[in-house]
Formats: sequence, C-alpha cells, structure tokens
Amino acid sequence: MAREQGRKMIAQNKKARHDYAIEDTYEAGLVLMGTEVKSLREGRASLVDGFIDIDRGEAWLHGVHIPEYLQGTWTNHAARRKRKLLLHKAEIEKIERRVAEKGLTVVPLSLYFLNGRAKIEIATARGKKSWDKRQAIAERTAKRETEIAVGRRAKGYKD
Repeated sequence: MAREQGRKMIAQNKKARHDYAIEDTYEAGLVLMGTEVKSLREGRASLVDGFIDIDRGEAWLHGVHIPEYLQGTWTNHAARRKRKLLLHKAEIEKIERRVAEKGLTVVPLSLYFLNGRAKIEIATARGKKSWDKRQAIAERTAKRETEIAVGRRAKGYKD
C-alpha cells in the first residue's frame, strides 16, 4: 500500500479566527487511539469547543469532539476525552510563559493529516471585543468593494 503524501484537511475552527486575534501558531502531533484515527480518516471531527491546557510541562487538548468510530467495538474511544499534544519542551515552555504573562489563550485552529500523521495547528491568541469584530468585518467589506470597483474599471465599465 502506498504511503499517504501531502496535507489532508479534516476540520477547521473558523470561529476562532473570528473571536480571537491570532499571535503565534504552532504545529503539534496528537496521541490518538486507533478508532480515533479511523474516525478522523472519515473526516469526522469538530474543533468548536476546543482549548489547550498546559499541565506539568505537558500540553493537553480538551473539548475537541471526535465521534466514535461506527464499526468500532468495545475498544471504541470516548468522543470528548482529553488528548495529549506532542510539542518540543521549549515550545511548551514558551507557550506557557506567554499565556501567564500576557493573558493569552491557546486555541486549536485546524486538524489535518500531514504525510499520514494526524497534526493540529494551535495558536496563542488574544480575545477580541465585539467592536473589534465589527471593525474587522467593515475592513473586509471595504477591501472587497474596492477590489470589485478596480476590476470593473479595468474591464471598462462605468461606475
């Protein structure tokens, strides 16, 4: 059987990019059970309620929903169990310092397979206020409108 190559996206946390201002991103491996991997290969996961906790020098992923594997037996996994993240010790210490000093939080952004191995992209992030969200939406809308206007003008249309 040929080895899997490239990146295969499983789940994204779009709400995290809306609710938080992303500062630094990290790629981490996951310690998973066999039925979790099979469920992920079917593309079934949700990162919406997920967060990362640093406990005694280890990073743990909480609240991520990976549903039970349908063909699993009594060896099936719990859907919302905590999962260990595989990061270098220096990365864990850096994340822990930044969270303690600056009042940041660590959120999962995306879950994917990279060359056959399950990976998760996590980020240190600062929570946005509601006016920040409205301002970001207004900036996106203004940028989109200017791109449309430039495109129409380049094609020779009148305003």
